[in-house]
Amino acid sequence: MKDEILSALKQLETRHGCRFLFAAESGSRAWGFASPDSDYDIRAVYVNPLDWYLTIEAAPKDTIETMLPHDLDISAWELRKTLRLFAGCNLALNEWLTSPIQYFSTSGFLNEMRGLLPRVFNPVKATHHYLSIARQSHSALNGDGTISIKKLFYLLRGILAAKWSYKYQTMPPVLFMEMLLPDLLPKSLLAHVHELLEQKKVAGEKAQVIFSDDIRSFYEDTEKECLEQSATINSHASQRDSLDRILQSWIKAFSPNLGSTPE
Repeated sequence: MKDEILSALKQLETRHGCRFLFAAESGSRAWGFASPDSDYDIRAVYVNPLDWYLTIEAAPKDTIETMLPHDLDISAWELRKTLRLFAGCNLALNEWLTSPIQYFSTSGFLNEMRGLLPRVFNPVKATHHYLSIARQSHSALNGDGTISIKKLFYLLRGILAAKWSYKYQTMPPVLFMEMLLPDLLPKSLLAHVHELLEQKKVAGEKAQVIFSDDIRSFYEDTEKECLEQSATINSHASQRDSLDRILQSWIKAFSPNLGSTPE
């Protein structure tokens, strides 16, 4: 599948006249709890030729989105858009950069971005971002006390990532299993979560499971805890490096024959 994904990205480069800097898996495959019918959620960053940036007109479209055969869902952001969102601690982008499934990366780009991530990470924003994901998933609870197994894991991952964000004040791991720690999840729930993981490996994403009282209590107690504790975190503005250098260096790498400054 990796070869098919790389081939698809090459075709998109030709079609759009751009250059991809990295591509990674996002969503349930990256999180470690994909279902048999899960799509491939490929997320990427690309740079355009110099001429794209040298215009007085409003910036043209700065995303590429396409659905290809074999369930390849590809979404990519242009580099300037990416760096602007990165400076503001965009959690989706942070997950792409730290995904355990990396399809490729142009030499140096990914390490450069990962090195800057701690300086732009905002634990308060991250806590509320992941709480929002958990709440949206909780809203899918059915009247009979069941919930789709897909939504249940979105809820569990969201609430654990929110707790990680305020407790450790670092970017939560993308891989769900790495958050199953005694500091975050009661031991009494650990076996049950592992059973659900095994069930999800063979169940379709719409399969329904019981939303147990133990999980309900954990969710409600942790949501309250996250709200209370995140309010105590120093909410000073995140330190931001100038990202202009990264933008300029990769534009130059794509368009090396820029010529000299006119006299």
